Amino acid sequence: MNPTSQAALARDSSAKKATPWQRLLPLLITLACFAYLYNRLNHAASAEGTGLLTYLARSFEHVNWLYWLGLMIPYCCLYVIFDSLRIWCVINWFNAKIRYADILPIRASAYILSLVNEQVSKGAIAVYLNRRDGVPGWEVGSSMLLVMFCEIYSLILWATVGVLLRWDSFQPAFHLIPWIALGAAVFFALFHLFFSGRIAPGIALRDRQIFRALRLAKVWQYGVLIALRAPLVLAGVVVYTLALTLRRLDRFWRDAGHIAGDILWGGSTGTDALGRDSFLGFALSG
Repeated sequence: MNPTSQAALARDSSAKKATPWQRLLPLLITLACFAYLYNRLNHAASAEGTGLLTYLARSFEHVNWLYWLGLMIPYCCLYVIFDSLRIWCVINWFNAKIRYADILPIRASAYILSLVNEQVSKGAIAVYLNRRDGVPGWEVGSSMLLVMFCEIYSLILWATVGVLLRWDSFQPAFHLIPWIALGAAVFFALFHLFFSGRIAPGIALRDRQIFRALRLAKVWQYGVLIALRAPLVLAGVVVYTLALTLRRLDRFWRDAGHIAGDILWGGSTGTDALGRDSFLGFALSG
């Protein structure tokens, strides 16, 4: 029996074993995400002494929606394409052979979970691969861990670029970012040497399933994952800076470097969504 037939049998077997609660779980998670979002917005409205609908109306009444959608729809499409490409690469390298056309809708549908946490949405991919190809969840988790690791380094890199471009525009505290980036580079060298077994070879920690992708990853693969974020970072700087014109701020290219450093550093110290959401809140408020 060829591998394709075996994978098909595995999918059929998993489907037959699916219980009603497993079929209901995605719906419940989606509802929980919307309930969480509603609760946060409702608390914000209550803090201003208004109802939720009034609060939302005030937030969005001055937005040029055609302009806003003209910016965000192409950007979102670009984001899904390149983000799915990163996931597709890492899964094919370390877990299972899968078509890009198969991973694209799964990654896109997992974004609903990003309302709660960006990293939780990656867990949905682990569930999909486990049920589709029988890939152990810990092994997929190791690939997602590698993706998150590269995301942090990508954001630190671009935050450093942003600060260097607009050095005098930042408060002195931000001048530490290049030094943090240098420390991160040293840490990466030690990190890769450890997980590749070149230093401290007797330590069993690296042999755990959750670190499988980190053991197998080559330096060039880290570089590819970081490089695949570059189009999103550059597009994000343009889109978010243009969005400032929604508040009648017209210093587009002059402020682009400043915005890039600020937002990207926020993303590198929390989640990617932190930088995006803090900026979108600024651009749309008032």
